[in-house]
Amino acid sequence: MTIPADVTGVAGAVEPDARTGARTKRRRWELTAVGVVLSAVFLLPFLVMVLGSLKSRAEILRIPPTYLPQEWHPENYATMWNTPETPLPFNLVSTIIISFCATALVLVVAIPAGYYTARHRFPGRVVFLGLVLVTQMLQPTVLVTGLIREFFALGINDTWLAMILVNAAFNLSFAVWILHSFFAAIPVEIEEAALLDGLNRWQTLIRVSLPLVWPGIVTATIFVVVSCWNEFAASLVVLTTPENQPLSVALTKFVGQYDTAWQYVFAISTVGIIPVVLLFALIEKRLVAGLTAGGVK
Repeated sequence: MTIPADVTGVAGAVEPDARTGARTKRRRWELTAVGVVLSAVFLLPFLVMVLGSLKSRAEILRIPPTYLPQEWHPENYATMWNTPETPLPFNLVSTIIISFCATALVLVVAIPAGYYTARHRFPGRVVFLGLVLVTQMLQPTVLVTGLIREFFALGINDTWLAMILVNAAFNLSFAVWILHSFFAAIPVEIEEAALLDGLNRWQTLIRVSLPLVWPGIVTATIFVVVSCWNEFAASLVVLTTPENQPLSVALTKFVGQYDTAWQYVFAISTVGIIPVVLLFALIEKRLVAGLTAGGVK
């Protein structure tokens, strides 16, 4: 029996499609497996930290080590807040205020700066951007002596304001460069259309450009918050009052020369990363919204 030509053609077309679908499905499973392995590698230290915070110090130091706590000690999280030498509630509040106020100050300055440098070819523009980048190479510890002299002269030494200014100054350059790149990627025609519709420069920036650079703002925000949250050296020198010090400095008080309360170190570290994780979870929605907002009418 002879098979019609049109039937054999359909059968031949289905076969490659089936093979392509199988390869695509296999490729998807392979990528998923790689993603799971990489996630496990990166999350394993955090899991060890969380489990360590629920162990006794003796069990943490036991050899051979135990992976799961033999005796659970959730009271570690309650006990660490009541240590008289380290006022952890004040330290947590201090960390939150310094980090988020410094981040807000950075964004207030970096957004107009990034927009202006991306849209205006002023004399010395390349030199200015180069100098901004050079400041990223400096660390607060290099300038800490001069900073303390300035803070004493201004009467703000050992205050939150001092650390807010330090963190904002040393994270501003990165935020300016990130936002400059995002603003430069926006087609000029979009802003010209907004100007023709009657908007001024500030209205164009706020209503047209900012929705388009939300991914850049999110990137700068996460970087600055994490950098301020983890700042240690400058905080150790500038803030001398225990109540004003952030968690990064308070954590070291549980580490001694001959003895270390590892259960509290792990517990404080676990508590310390929770606000950053929550921030990222909240900002991620803005990131997705920013990718689809601000299109031309």
